[in-house]
Amino acid sequence: MNEEFNNLPKEERPYERCIRHGAEGLSDRELLAVFLRTGAKGRTVLELAGDLLKLVPEREGFTGLRRLGLAELSGVRGIGKVKAVQIKCILELARRMAREEAGKGIYFKNPASVAEYYMEDLRHEEQEVLLLLMLNQKGRLIREKYLFKGTVNASMISPREIFLEALSSRAVQIILLHNHPSGDARPSREDLNVTKRVGEAGALLGITLTDHIIIGERSFVSLREKNYL
Repeated sequence: MNEEFNNLPKEERPYERCIRHGAEGLSDRELLAVFLRTGAKGRTVLELAGDLLKLVPEREGFTGLRRLGLAELSGVRGIGKVKAVQIKCILELARRMAREEAGKGIYFKNPASVAEYYMEDLRHEEQEVLLLLMLNQKGRLIREKYLFKGTVNASMISPREIFLEALSSRAVQIILLHNHPSGDARPSREDLNVTKRVGEAGALLGITLTDHIIIGERSFVSLREKNYL
């Protein structure tokens, strides 16, 4: 057991509390402290964990922590680059597990249901992210794949890559989903070009591009609803 935990009062030692009560009995602060292992000068590991969970005042907890970049996390006294990477990986692992579990029973019936499901993931991204959703005939999510991060440019998006992914997943329909970091969800000319190229390629292969949805700041635009598909 880490020496720093031994220096804590017995009732505050996360390892011992986990053994007695199970991981589900730990608070968010205690869970994070287990991964951090050590605090900073003048702050115990539990105090450091508590401070981290309050770094984003408008969304305290792990959700707020996930919004912070590596540079922001590593700049916190007592964290540094290694712990920052560990934190980001732990949060990403939790996100993927939750998404994987939820995805088993997710059916997308309309653009609003897609936008609602991905809104919190995408609206805080500082760069454009292009996501491919692969669905069966009934609209159940089979798999998702992050294809691109940067400026969504038609010349850089490969329909071949998109449909290789779709074919390997036996998808019969796909949805493209990306964010606009500006918060304005209105489609750009490049967005329309990407949609046209992918839609035409899908028609040749018998895999329908059901929609291309753009996420803004608590808003979205469906190119299907806007009659671009």
